[in-house]
Amino acid sequence: MKLSEIAKELGTRLENDAADPEIKGVAGIESAGPGELTFISNPKYAPLARTTKAAAIIVSEDFPAPTAESPSNSVALLRSKNAYLDFARALKMFYQPPRYAPGVHSTAVVDRSANIGPDAHIGPYVVVGEDVVIGEGAVLLAHSVIYRGVKIGNNFLAHSHAIVREFCRIGNNVILQNGVVVGADGFGFAKDNDGHWHKIVQSGPTVIDDDVEIQANSCIDRASVGETRIGRGAKIDNLVQVGHGSTVGQDTLLCAQVGLAGSTDVGNKVILAGQVGAAGHCKIGDGAIATAQAGIRDVPPGAIVSGSPAIDNKLWLRCIAAYNRLPALVKLLRKR
Repeated sequence: MKLSEIAKELGTRLENDAADPEIKGVAGIESAGPGELTFISNPKYAPLARTTKAAAIIVSEDFPAPTAESPSNSVALLRSKNAYLDFARALKMFYQPPRYAPGVHSTAVVDRSANIGPDAHIGPYVVVGEDVVIGEGAVLLAHSVIYRGVKIGNNFLAHSHAIVREFCRIGNNVILQNGVVVGADGFGFAKDNDGHWHKIVQSGPTVIDDDVEIQANSCIDRASVGETRIGRGAKIDNLVQVGHGSTVGQDTLLCAQVGLAGSTDVGNKVILAGQVGAAGHCKIGDGAIATAQAGIRDVPPGAIVSGSPAIDNKLWLRCIAAYNRLPALVKLLRKR
């Protein structure tokens, strides 16, 4: 595919291109070679533009133009309003995921009462329970299991060993990566007068709205009462735990190993970085960001918090700077 054709498809502005090379693939800037397209979205990688062997780089609109003092190895530039997003779009031009032919594998077990829409692919050893309803274009790969009474929309993709428990509801265009469990029992137990733990029935379903992706080995627990809900467009990374009765808002990101205790209310467009832990029954406002390993309770909308217990990110940075100086301060005090 010619570079000029890619630029037109992406809606980017092409600069420093005389040859209009054939682009055969995409790669990271450090490994890209001739005939490949790469990108720069983080300014710290900008110096690599002078040494990359790529044929072209997708860059931001304000990326510095090459000069005689700072040559860019004659690499072509595709100026973009969102370099990272346009690189993701370019990837789709060169990589097509596997397509699965409609049909039901001979080893699959599909209950007669299940209602599955047209063009479904039901793979080896898949189990679909009673009264399940699944929309058009579903792909259920090997060993995925859909319990009884589940309702699922169109274009559902369940990778191998994904499980959806009883009576849960899933919208359109949802992807469950390998080993995801939607609707397992929440961690609810009540102690009696003798100190023994008694299980609390987890009667409320998990509800997954449209355009959600949940990545490998994450667990979204069902609720004791009410429901656990993941909002439209939310993206959940590997090894995330969403506790019973929690709500995750639209377009929110939960990064790897985030843990939400029961009844956590997470707003829209929130970002919880890796290993963030949220105490139960807390509210995280729209647009809030918690940096890696933060331990959080209530967070106001738009706030950026860090540390455990979490505090304002700017204050946390000052605290860390002071903490790093403590040995020198102790040494100074001992001299006095």
